[in-house]
Amino acid sequence: MKSPDSKKVSVNTETITGILKRIIAENGRDHIRGYAFAIACLVVVSLSTGFTAWIMRSVIDEAFVNRRASMVVIICLSIFVAFMLRGFASYGQAVALSKIGNNIVARYQRRLYTHLMSLSVGYFNEARSAHIAAQVSQNVGGIRDVLNLTITSTVRDLLTFVTLIGVMVIQDPLLSLAVLVLAPPLLYALRYVSKRLRAATRESINLNSHVLGAMQETIQGIAIVKAFTMEEELDRKINKLITAAEGRANRIARLSERTAPLTDSFAGFAIASVLAYAAYRSIYQNVPPGAFFSFVTALLLAYDPARRLARLQVQMERAVVNARMIYDILDMEPRQRDLPDAKELVVTEAKIEFKGVTFAYAQGEAVLNRVDFIAEGGQTTALVGPSGAGKSTVISLIPRFYDPLEGQILIDGQDISHITKHSLRRHLAYVSQQPYLFEGTIRDNIRYGRPEATDAEVEEAARLAYAHDFIVAQPQGYDTAVGENGVTLSGGQRQRVSIARALVRNAPILLLDEATSALDTESEAAVQKALDEAMSGRTVVVIAHRLSTVVRADKIVVMQQGRVVEEGNHETLAVARDGLYARLNNLQRPAASSHG
Repeated sequence: MKSPDSKKVSVNTETITGILKRIIAENGRDHIRGYAFAIACLVVVSLSTGFTAWIMRSVIDEAFVNRRASMVVIICLSIFVAFMLRGFASYGQAVALSKIGNNIVARYQRRLYTHLMSLSVGYFNEARSAHIAAQVSQNVGGIRDVLNLTITSTVRDLLTFVTLIGVMVIQDPLLSLAVLVLAPPLLYALRYVSKRLRAATRESINLNSHVLGAMQETIQGIAIVKAFTMEEELDRKINKLITAAEGRANRIARLSERTAPLTDSFAGFAIASVLAYAAYRSIYQNVPPGAFFSFVTALLLAYDPARRLARLQVQMERAVVNARMIYDILDMEPRQRDLPDAKELVVTEAKIEFKGVTFAYAQGEAVLNRVDFIAEGGQTTALVGPSGAGKSTVISLIPRFYDPLEGQILIDGQDISHITKHSLRRHLAYVSQQPYLFEGTIRDNIRYGRPEATDAEVEEAARLAYAHDFIVAQPQGYDTAVGENGVTLSGGQRQRVSIARALVRNAPILLLDEATSALDTESEAAVQKALDEAMSGRTVVVIAHRLSTVVRADKIVVMQQGRVVEEGNHETLAVARDGLYARLNNLQRPAASSHG
């Protein structure tokens, strides 16, 4: 059964009404009790405000005109009760709406994270991760704001305004009509402002996302920034973005605050006119002032809800733009869904076969062109070739980070396009060229390979990866925090932790993308011994430029410009006349002998 978070509602999200319908459909049922309580509290706030204005007539007439002391006591007590009820009701609705709003933000954060995890690697290669993070952090509150603005404005502000208008009409119908006649031009002006604000708000959010994204990228790459003295160039780039964002924010401020002079001018004119009319009636017609004071009190109290209602569309436009950008992400369909007939992978020999595989990134030129080769089960197959030959692409196709345009990839005769991604990846262990560690301890990072692994299994994997000795030398051993992306460890140490993470997975297929590239010669030799042991009995596909890694392979697949040009083992390929592998091998011999 799907959770409420997974519900999708087909509505037009280009309009405020469409966004509101979708948000209510996704969240209303789960919070109906909380909203009912908040609405009840807001009704009490509205009615108590209207009562305060209505009773002013009795206060003036009974206390200052008729001078009835007994009525004054009752009136004052009722005013006290009204204000006390209003205070408790205001507290209740504020806490209830905050609790609901916080739950909605948390819910959408979970949905966004889960959805982002379902998107393909290709999406993250095309989109800047820093921009995605900034967009999510800025806009996720928009969903909450749309609902809260709707509830508070519809119930509290609109009901209060209507109640106070009712008091005004009861006290003086003619004055009330005069005030209401002036309102339509004001509403038209506010509608014009809100339309112009919508486009400016979206531009501002995009610019701020770029600013935060650029700052995050600079922080992540600070070593490169300083090594290449990029400070001034990046400073100019950031300043340009910040200046643009500042200008857009100033434009939004000008548009947003245009409501203030409009509403204040309207209120000032209305109150001045009412005072003049009431003074005339009191002076020349001897009309008691109670009704007038009640009318003015209602008019003054109506100003705040009227002002908030006037700004509602402006505020709603901003919240809706934020909410719409969140839905843009949530509505993005994963490119690599499991097919309806997808089955669980059943591994016997762990034999991998590429049949006529062609692949291109994002409608570019083909990176792989009809690639055919077999990685035999329980053996090591090395991919060799110059940079850009397509070796890393081959590795990335096996776990289905991408799907080929043509051809098939088979594991034990099963087409992986008809296999569930989860079961496929459960039988794979992967070590990338650039090791990545997550926030937490060394033990946590190794255990990500297999969450149910015991401490003993984690430590055994670390021993196999020749990581145990440097780990126990850390201040807190396996419980040492690694810092952001393992910043507290050296490159070689990070790589050995990532190899331990792959080993603890105990998968039948091991993918190594230049797994020893970050290691010095001594560490490489140690890890190579560990890998030799770990490779035993597994199907291993390894990308390697170094001769020491290649010579141990059972099969070598030589690639060039997205094609397989040679296959064999080191002995046969190294002596092939005019062969690409022989040339690469000859180029590496001096380097290998110098290391020796």
